[in-house]
This record gives sequence, structure tokens and C-alpha cells, in this order.
Amino acid sequence: MWLKTSCDLSFNIEVPTPFVLMLRPRSGAQQWIASEQYKLAPSVPAFEFTDGYGNLCQRLVAQPGYFSIHTRAEAKTADFLDQAPGAPFVEIQNLPDAVLNYLLPSRYCESDRFGQLALEITYGQFLGYDQVAAIENWLRTNISYTPGANDIQVTAIEINTRQWGVCRDMAHLGIALCRSLSIPARMVVGYLYGLQPMDLHAWFEAYIGDRWYTFDATQPCLRGGYVAIGYGRDAADVAVYNQFGPGVYPSSQVVSVEQISESTIGN
Repeated sequence: MWLKTSCDLSFNIEVPTPFVLMLRPRSGAQQWIASEQYKLAPSVPAFEFTDGYGNLCQRLVAQPGYFSIHTRAEAKTADFLDQAPGAPFVEIQNLPDAVLNYLLPSRYCESDRFGQLALEITYGQFLGYDQVAAIENWLRTNISYTPGANDIQVTAIEINTRQWGVCRDMAHLGIALCRSLSIPARMVVGYLYGLQPMDLHAWFEAYIGDRWYTFDATQPCLRGGYVAIGYGRDAADVAVYNQFGPGVYPSSQVVSVEQISESTIGN
């Protein structure tokens, strides 16, 4: 399907404030970016770089006063996401070098603390995809998805204790459980067509059968319409913006995802 995504952020800046943004999706195995629009108002010099996870990032210094960021992209993404029940676990010695980092505990995913729980959740499952599917189902059943309920970053341990969270939290716990079984897992942030309420979204991917597969316990079933912006170990790596200095929060944030026809691309 063809989707048009947009994200509008506005800030009231009090002192010159450095920002690092991560708002540009890039083409990859699961999506093709046909056109983009990126506007800063007022215009300031911005410099683009690719971070250690392959994400397109922009750095700039916003000046005092009103500052806004508008991004838009037209993307072709899969109508249905690949699923592979029975896809095998990949032995550690056979993993690509770039994947090894996604086996380790990280700031919000304390995978070294979840070994017993992960074994209980996946008992009797074939090693690999079926284990991750069992984790996804367990999250869907046992952790209450409460969009918009919490702006404070919490860890997988805290999510498992309180039993509720936003999409980011569900992804963190899923990642920690996968890594505790030596299955590489990473966080993805981006857009999802039809998400209710509409906002930026987070999910996770696991490396099984020599490729990455998508899992999202916030949805009743896996479907198409995902557009990824960034990948990382956890939320610390995939913030759509980081600002440095006195705390600055958006005065407004508007996210939109709509389906479009191929004939309108670029118009």
C-alpha cells in the first residue's frame, strides 16, 4: 500500500538549543520512500549524518522563539508483513557481526534478568520464530496496552512489575525476553496506518532464520502499514528528537498517516 506520513512538532525556545532529530525514513527491505518534505521554521542550518544504527539524523541549533519542524513522506509499504512460523533460531556463532549488539542488555531492556520468565513463556516451543510469537502473545495477554498513559521512560523490569504500558514499554519487555533467550531483538520507531489513537508508534523486531521479523503486541494481529523511521537497542537510541540544555517539550505534536493512490505520488 501507498501511505503518506507526516509529523509536525513545535517548540517555544528560550535559549539557543542544540537538537538532534531522527525524522527521515529511509528505503529498505520493507519500505520504499518515493518522496519527502522536510521544513524548519524559521530556517536554520541543519547537518545530516547517519548514526551507528543506520538511521538518518539531523543536527541543528534552534534559536530563541517559536520553532517548528514539519516532515512528510510518501512511502510504499507491504500490505501484509512476513510471518514465518517454524523459522529457526540462529546460532550465535553464525550471526552477522552487526546483529551481535542486539543480544546484550541495554538501558531499558535488562535481558539478563528475564531468563526464567522467558523459558516459562516459551516452554515447548520450537527454537526461533515460535518462541518470539509466544512472547508476543504473552505480552498481548498479560500486559495492558494503555496508549498515552505515561510519558516517563521506564525499564522492562518496571513494566513487568506494573503490568501496563505504552507501545514503547511493550516493545522493551518483548526485546528483553527475546535477548534472554539469545535471540537478537531491536526496537523500531515509526508510523502505523490505522493506529488508534494516532501518534508515533514503537514495535520490535527479532532476528530469526537469517533475517529480521516484525512483532507488535499492541495490535490484535500483525498487519501491514508500518513505516519505520529508526532502529536501535531501545528507546534511548530511537528518540525522534533529543535536545540539549534546559528541558524543552513540544508545545504541539501532530502525527498523520493516510492511505493514498499511486497516481497522486509527488503531487
